[in-house]
Amino acid sequence: MSFLQEFAELSAIGATPGGGVERQAGTAADGEARRWLVQRLTAAGLAVDVDAVGNVFGRAELVPGAPHVLVGSHLDSQPRAGRFDGAYGVLAAVHAARHVLAEVAAGRLRPRFNLAVVDWFNEEGSRFQPSLMGSGAYTGALQVEQVLAARDLEGTSVAQALEGIGFRGSAEPPAAVAYAELHIEQGRALERLGADVGLVEGGWAARKLEVVVHGVQGHTGATAMADRHDALATAARLVCLARDLVDEFPDGALLTAVGRMTVLPNSPVVVAREVRLSLDVRSADPDLLERAHALLLERFAAAAERGAVEVEVVRSSLRPAARLPAAGVDLAEVVAKEAGASTHRMLTMAGHDAIALDALVPTVLLFVPSVEGVSHDERELTRDEDLERGVDVLARLLARLVAGDLG
Repeated sequence: MSFLQEFAELSAIGATPGGGVERQAGTAADGEARRWLVQRLTAAGLAVDVDAVGNVFGRAELVPGAPHVLVGSHLDSQPRAGRFDGAYGVLAAVHAARHVLAEVAAGRLRPRFNLAVVDWFNEEGSRFQPSLMGSGAYTGALQVEQVLAARDLEGTSVAQALEGIGFRGSAEPPAAVAYAELHIEQGRALERLGADVGLVEGGWAARKLEVVVHGVQGHTGATAMADRHDALATAARLVCLARDLVDEFPDGALLTAVGRMTVLPNSPVVVAREVRLSLDVRSADPDLLERAHALLLERFAAAAERGAVEVEVVRSSLRPAARLPAAGVDLAEVVAKEAGASTHRMLTMAGHDAIALDALVPTVLLFVPSVEGVSHDERELTRDEDLERGVDVLARLLARLVAGDLG
């Protein structure tokens, strides 16, 4: 079965009416997609293991006792999302692994390392936080107990969700020597430039905050305006403060967003007593990011005073700017040219499992174009010819990595 035929099958799992998918981590649809993947891994001759946080590995032992080149991405999605984000990279990894196994069997490739295809659990961070959960646990950035104890808005823990879909494993994950990932760009750069493949040199820094505005519950009709401590009114100001801050910096230098807001008691006739917001601030310039972060905190304090409420930052994390190994970028450029693909060196503004893995092993991240830069939406699209070209480049890259060409 061709890559496009298999991708159509995968895209039917959790499909939405608008042509996207919804497979949030640990849901029934995520479990179905993972079972589909296990079938493909087994059919390719790979031995399948699941570790304690639900990461799925399809291993091929080519050199007994040697570490593994990992290749993959994630099958989970955002709510009502596009079908390409993450899933494309997982299936591309399966096809790349098939290519490598065929080359080894034919005697055309002498492996130095083993290989393993991986589906990382909860890259998206929509149902459970933080994002990059499975890859973070693999690298040691997150503790297994911390991951399993995380709960969604309904109170279900990661451990319970994994048990519910049959993917709470106990296998020891394979030791890695390198990692490769193929992903859609999720931006417009490649399309604007007419480039076939993006060679990712590094990633933007990001600060992620969870902010709680504490007010006082009251009657929307009976409580005088002067007596109100409206958490939602102040939360709305925080959203605007974050958005307006971008305009104070050079164009394109800063990104901000509030992606989730939970309001209590969320009743039509009650002044909100509490609002919880998820905020992220991103920049390629770490110093600029810290200036922006400090300004936001100052303005949040002023907004709290104005609204007669309390603004509390209950969680704050920094994802530092990343620089992927130059040798990996150079190698990817060589194999892309061998495949007849044009390339563009770039940074990623979004987080990916590759950024997490780079803290542990040399990592290569490739992009293919996204039509109009649309992502995290049902309209997300990458053209068939770009999908197939990306698989070809990844297969060539994986063969070189398994042969030890990255060192």
